[in-house]
Amino acid sequence: MSGIDGKVVAITGASGGIGEATALLLAEKGARLVLGARRSERLAELVARIEKAGGTAVQTRTDVTRRDDLHALVALAGERFGRLDVLVNNAGSGTISPLDDLRVDEWDQMVDVNVKGVLHGIGAALPVFRAQGTGHFITIASTAAFRVAPAMAVYAGTKFAVRAICEGLRQEAGDSLRVTTVSPGAVATDFAEASTNPQVRTQITEMRDRIAIPPAAIARAIAFAIEQPATVDVNEIVVRPTAQN
Repeated sequence: MSGIDGKVVAITGASGGIGEATALLLAEKGARLVLGARRSERLAELVARIEKAGGTAVQTRTDVTRRDDLHALVALAGERFGRLDVLVNNAGSGTISPLDDLRVDEWDQMVDVNVKGVLHGIGAALPVFRAQGTGHFITIASTAAFRVAPAMAVYAGTKFAVRAICEGLRQEAGDSLRVTTVSPGAVATDFAEASTNPQVRTQITEMRDRIAIPPAAIARAIAFAIEQPATVDVNEIVVRPTAQN
């Protein structure tokens, strides 16, 4: 099954930013959506917006650090639509700061969300995809998966890990499953607000306001990967502002 119309797509971190933009674009293209995020009220508003425009979407509160929540997200797809075609592992944490800050709890959070959250998604969807004989994993990494910068050591480490995990998944997937990693650069989201280091937060905010691209740019990249024929697997996409080094 190629194209987007009629496909069942689950998205984590769907209540804002890239996840929200992706949900809106895919709904417009005819996908049936299963949306997960921690902010239930924002999810409900998004579902209502999609349905008002003639789209189809359901939601469930999803914390990707909780294995059971990912299984519930995947199960909801089966209950409501009978299958799951695409899982977009989008939820992420970017509580970046210099290592000297010793914000160990924030390091743990990034590992739990960015790495374990992706693994929980794979663990929930892989058996379903194998049983169907088809399926597509799309995972949001970062340009930090290619280049480490000051204050981003732990964050970059999690994104390097995500790329490695997804490449391993691709190699093990066989000829029926597809695996795509999308690595955004500076995107106009609330990413900067996650940092509790005031200087870092200011730096990231200034860069965002100066050069960031809209979340819709990443949504289009995700849609491009999904709409390819079943025999075409787009493995990696890097999308950054033209002005970003």
